[in-house]
This record gives sequence, structure tokens and C-alpha cells, in this order.
Amino acid sequence: MHKKKLYLIDATAFCYRAFYALGNLSTSFGQPTNAIYGFLNILRKITREHKPDYLAACFDVSRDTFRQKKFKDYKVQRPPMPDGLSTQIPLIKEIITAYRIKLFEKEGFEADDIIATLARKAKQKGMSVVVISSDKDMLQLVEEGVEVFSPYKDEGVYYDAAKVKERFGVEPKLVPDIIALMGDSVDNIPGVKGIGEKTAAQLITEYGSLDKLIGSKGKMKQEKLKEALSSNEEMIKVNYELAKLDSAVDVDFDPEKLKIGEPDTKELYRIFKYLEFKRFLKELPQQEDETPAFKDAEALEDKELEKLFSGEKELFLYGDFSEALHLGIKGNVYRPEGIGRELKKILSDPEVKKTGHDLKKTKVGLAKEGIGLEGIDFDTMIAAYLLNPSKGEYSLSDVAWDYLEAHPAAVMSAEKGLGLIYSLKEKLAKALTEKSLSKLFTTLEMPLVGVLSEMESCGIKIDADILKGLSKEIEKKLAVLTRDIYRISGGEFNINSPKQLGVVLFEKLKLPVVKRTKTGPSTDEEVLTALALKNELPAHLLEYRQLTKLKNTYIDTLPELADKKTGRVHTSFNQTGTETGRLSSSAPNLQNIPLKSDIGRNIRRAIVSSGAHDYLLSCDYSQVELRILAHFSKDEALIGAFREDKDIHSFTASLVYGVDEKDVTPKQRETAKRVNFGIIYGLTSYGLSRDIGLPINEAQDFIDSYFLRYPKVRDYIQEQIEKARKEGFVTTLLGRRRYLPQINDKNQNIRQLSERQAVNTPLQGSASDLIKLAMVQIHEKLRVKELKARMILQIHDELLFELPQGELKEVALLAREGMEQVLKLAVPVKVDIKKGKNWLDMEEVK
Repeated sequence: MHKKKLYLIDATAFCYRAFYALGNLSTSFGQPTNAIYGFLNILRKITREHKPDYLAACFDVSRDTFRQKKFKDYKVQRPPMPDGLSTQIPLIKEIITAYRIKLFEKEGFEADDIIATLARKAKQKGMSVVVISSDKDMLQLVEEGVEVFSPYKDEGVYYDAAKVKERFGVEPKLVPDIIALMGDSVDNIPGVKGIGEKTAAQLITEYGSLDKLIGSKGKMKQEKLKEALSSNEEMIKVNYELAKLDSAVDVDFDPEKLKIGEPDTKELYRIFKYLEFKRFLKELPQQEDETPAFKDAEALEDKELEKLFSGEKELFLYGDFSEALHLGIKGNVYRPEGIGRELKKILSDPEVKKTGHDLKKTKVGLAKEGIGLEGIDFDTMIAAYLLNPSKGEYSLSDVAWDYLEAHPAAVMSAEKGLGLIYSLKEKLAKALTEKSLSKLFTTLEMPLVGVLSEMESCGIKIDADILKGLSKEIEKKLAVLTRDIYRISGGEFNINSPKQLGVVLFEKLKLPVVKRTKTGPSTDEEVLTALALKNELPAHLLEYRQLTKLKNTYIDTLPELADKKTGRVHTSFNQTGTETGRLSSSAPNLQNIPLKSDIGRNIRRAIVSSGAHDYLLSCDYSQVELRILAHFSKDEALIGAFREDKDIHSFTASLVYGVDEKDVTPKQRETAKRVNFGIIYGLTSYGLSRDIGLPINEAQDFIDSYFLRYPKVRDYIQEQIEKARKEGFVTTLLGRRRYLPQINDKNQNIRQLSERQAVNTPLQGSASDLIKLAMVQIHEKLRVKELKARMILQIHDELLFELPQGELKEVALLAREGMEQVLKLAVPVKVDIKKGKNWLDMEEVK
């Protein structure tokens, strides 16, 4: 008959290991999750690969065990359980219980002793046992019917008696004898000086056991060994007692209670949702929820819509034209057979309010078929983003998880999707009101959906020939660079391989290792920049990487992405991609074209106006975040400088260095510029020193002097940090929120990052509010005036328009007024405007 097999998990040990191995994982609200995530992976590996019928997880309760009573220094060197781990242990136990796995712990005993006891009792009941642990102490339990499985190395390692003997040189029951002699640094068990693992194994093998070894010490010929054993005899005996597991702990043992039951999926769903474990959530069986699904109706002919829509002013949309558009009307789902005249009229009617999820995608999809979508009223994706801008995903199923206790599949029926959107609208609208975000949602973010849709549909015109020429130019530069790199390195190697590069830098050239990763010495940009001061090779490598990235990301890719008929590239603007409210773009990412290098700037030359009589108009906010800093901080000196239209960097340098503005040197101005912008991002003396090569003490003196000249800036920084500590979030000019749950974290690095975000987010987020509101208002004015000018790009603080030559003067004035007057600040807002046939070669528009 097949023996019943019991698996016993050394749970506390795995929690510790996962906590230190996985680094800083946490939820968007600051709950650490690294130990939970790592432990879950081990648990799932065991249940999936081993499919145990009987399973128990064993925990330590506290440090106060019988071993401390025998030896007060036992494990004394270990720091207390970190706060970040202690907050995770209860959640791990909740997960184990939800999986219907039996949990054991007992005051005064370690998990190891409970495992030893359960293994003994299981054997007495005729069961075989597998102990899941990587702790060498556990190997003493191995015998006929008891194995230890260490899950970490590739497929894991099974220890039977032969494997233990191969590892230690003795049979399993003698492992405590070896530990008693050699000690255990992990548990702070002191060893006998001069006796390591190898010697201990030889002695125990020769004499048969620890007792026989000590009993025979008088007959030993080796005086040093004899003396070592005699003078440490009491300690060795205590060591043995510490290393020997107690298999007589008073715990109930009922095999039937150790059988794994059916998981409580509802409870697992609740926990995983709380922990934001998307991957694990998706693997749970789909649960029926109470979200009402729209009823399926017959396919609808276009002529029937007019009658159906009589008096109806609300339309729910699911999907887009490319993947079938479904209409939700009065709780029913309609699948139109194509989009005819009547449906076009309804979709383009601004009086019919449209609700959906990611309506920008729907509008862009319809625009490709020449169909307009107006009346965009409520987007559940945008609402969810405003309520919590720190999440990584805002899919419909994801938002439903957060707000409806629903657990829908990622791909769902139109009936289900429309039902979720309908239910979410009410919940999200209420939450927006409660958090004072309704106005931001209705007056800024929802109108922006339409603006961005039209920008995406319009796209940008590129000159493929310019890019082809740039590509050839880079190829030549890369060939020269490659030859130089091989020459300096003394041989050829794969430049794109970090491993091979590491060998060249640190073994061949003997350069110092700046920092390490799990796989070896790091060769990232920061490391190469530091090493460039010691050797010419890193500088060549940095240039090689930059050119390769530009070539692969933009120069060779943009022509491939362009529409073959129009030569236009259509980037996607992401409205939910940043925590500060800034827009991002993808496919391609046009926000990251570097402007510091000639090649990077030349990519802008390839972005051109459409026709011979068309122009590009660039409208760029000047130092907008510093102006917002002046507004928020109310610092008189900073406000005065902007009101008098001074060069803010020269002005700051003149204050700090105590010289007239006209006498400020370029180097002094550059230092002041770094500090002006750096203060917003939590600049430290170390950062300033590294950036501009100042000694750290001089860098600190400069920062101190800066705050003496702008004292209210220092006050603002402190006020923002205090506000975040007290309220848990910071806000922008228009009330946009960013939650900072880790602002009070005991880990200094995590806390300081949140403090920097508390200072920077209101500034960067307000700049984002400013330009977004300007975009909405300018777009509307262009529409009302029936101008041909089109807004085609937004890159951080810059708007780019394409327009006929005849509209240059009017649009420049309209854009300047729209951007400078959009919100009233304590200082003037200034916009630099340029025109040109391409995005690089431009001249100022006065």
C-alpha cells in the first residue's frame, strides 16, 4: 500500500530568506510584500510540483525558547525581526490558513523542534515525511522514511541518509555531534578553536559519537586536541543540547487535520487584492460576483437606433471599432451591424453623454474609420487613476478588483464589461467627490481625453531621408568606437555583454569595482561614469551605448512606425502613466529624445511640417517648476527675481557668491542652475559634488548659502514633508493627489525618497496641471475659430503645433495667451515660442 506522505515547511526560515533576498517590494500604500511574495512562491512550488496530500507550516513564536535558558548568548547576535518583516508574518499566516494548510507554533520552542516532533509522530503513524528546509540542523532528522528537501538549487536537493553522509561525512543522527564541535555562526553556537567542519567529521567518524570522543580524550596522543576538548568540555555539552532538536514538544497530531482542504478562494482573493498581487489573483478561479451584467439584446439594424434612442441621453461603450463596438443602452447590450448613419449621428452627438473604459482608445479607433466620438463624459480608467495614481495597471478587470469586489477575467463578455463600467461609474464618481477630485476630473482630465485622441490621430510627419543619413553617420562612428574599444581593451569581445565587459574592466584592466549586482560587478552608466575618471575606455563605452540606443530606439525605428501612405508617426499618449500627473508617450516614446548630444538633437530635425507652406510652432514654458516653487513658497527674493524678469540662475549665483549679476562667471551660473533645479528634487551636497566636481564641503556651503538667501524655500520643503507625514498625501495647484504611504518608514532610504517626492510632486504635478489645462483651452479655441492649426505633440513643458504659414501670427498669440494666462500665479508665467520647418532649426517668435 502507498504510504501517506507528510510535508513539513520550515516557514519562519523561508520568510526571513525571502525578506532579504527580494529587496524592497511593497503595495501602492506602503505595505511591504517581499517576504509574502517569496514565501508564496515556495509554497506554490511545493504544492504544484509535489502535490502533497498532507502539509503543515511551522513557525517560531518568539526568541524566548528553552535554548536561551541553557545558553543566554544563543542567537544573541541576530538583530530583532525587522519591522518590514514582522508586519508580513500575520498576512503569511492568513494566506496559509486560506489555503487550508495546518499551521503549528508553540511558545518556548522553535519551528525546528515542532518539525522534529511532527516527523516522529508521523512515522509512528506509518507515514513518510519530507521536511522542506535549507537549514543544516534539520539534516539530523533524516532516517528511513524521513527526507529533507532544500528547494533553492535549480530543481532542489533531496537529502536522504546517503546524501547527508556525502555532505557531512557522518550519518544524520550525528549532525548535532559535529555542530557541537565546530559551532554554528548562524545560531551563535561557539565552536572549539581549531576544529572546523572537516576535523569535526573526522573525529566523530573515528570515535563513533561525541560522548565516546569526550570519554576517550584522556587516551589521546595529540596534546593540543586533548587540551581543547578538556578545557571546552562543558561548552561542547551545551552546544550539543542547543543543536539537538527536541522531538517531544506537546503538540496535537491528527493526520486527518493535516490533509490539505479546498482553498478558500474568496479569502485568498481578498488577501491578494489587498496585497495587489495581480499575478496570483489572475490564477484564482473566476468567482461570480454581484455586479449586474447588461442583458444581451438582438443585433441591431441602424434604422432601429433612432427609435431606441428617443429621449435617451446616456450611452455606455465597450470596445472599439477594431474589436467590435458594443453599446449599453438602458441595461441592454446592442451589437450594431456595422456603423451606419444613425449610429454615427449618436456617436458624434455631444449631447449624448458617453461612458466607457479607456475612451481615448475607442475614439482613436473610430477616427480611423472616419467616425467622430463626441460627448465623452466619464472614463472609469481615468477616474481610477486620479483616485490612486500609484498603481501599475488600470485595466477594467483591475479597477473592478479594486472597487467592486469583483474578480472578472481579463477577457470578458460585452454584457459583463458594460455591467462593470455601469457599476464602477457610480462608485468612482462618489469617491472623486469625497476626495475633492471631481472638478479636476470633469474640467481637466475628461476634456483632455478628446484632445489627446485627436493628437494621436493626427500624428507627426517625419523625414525618412534625414533619419537614413543619421543612421549611416552613426554606423561610421560606431565602427571607429568599436576599433578604439578593442585597441584599449587589448582584444575583441562582445561589447553588449555585461559579463564580458566586466572581465575586461575589472580583471584585465584592474579597474576598481564600484558596485555589485547579484550576477557580479555592475557595468551600468553610473559605474562607467565614475570609472571614466581613471581610464579612457569607460568614456568610449558610454558613447557607444548612447549611439546604439539612439539608433535602435529612434533613428532606425521611426521610419518603420510611420504610416506608409502619409509618412506620419502616431505615438500613444498615456494619461495614466505617472504618479505626478505628467503625460508619457509610447510606441514611440517621444519624451526621451536626448537633447544634450548632437545626434539626439538631429533627430528633431527629422520631425518636419507637412507641406511647403506649413510650419511647426514650438511653445515652451520657461522654468515653470521654479516659478511654481516661488508661488508655493512665497519667498520674496525668488518672487522678486521672476517679477523683474531676471536671469534666475545668474541672480541666484550673485546672491550666493556675493557679486553683481554682471560679474557672475559661467561656472558660477552653472552651479547656481544645478542647485535651483536640484533643490526641487532633494539635491544633497554629495549629489552636487558629484555633478559639478566640487569638494563636498564646498557643495554643502553652497546649499546652506542658497537657503540663507531663499529662507522660505527651506520652510516650504519642511512644510510639505510635514503635510505628507500628517495627511499621507500631497496636492498640486488643482488638487491632484499623490499618496506617500512610506513617508514614515523606519528605513531611512525609503523615507527620504518619499520626502523628496513630497517636495517635488506639488511642483511637477502643478506644472502638469498647468500645461494640460492650457491644452484643453487652446484646443477648444482652435476649434471655435475653425483654424487649421493642430496640436501634435506635448513633451513635458512644451507644446508643438503644425499650422499653415498664414495662421502663424494668430496661433502664436493664442498659444502664448493660453499658456501664460491659464492660471494666476504669484509670478508671471513665461512661454518661449519658436517657428520652423522642422523641430530643430527654429527661430524665435516675438
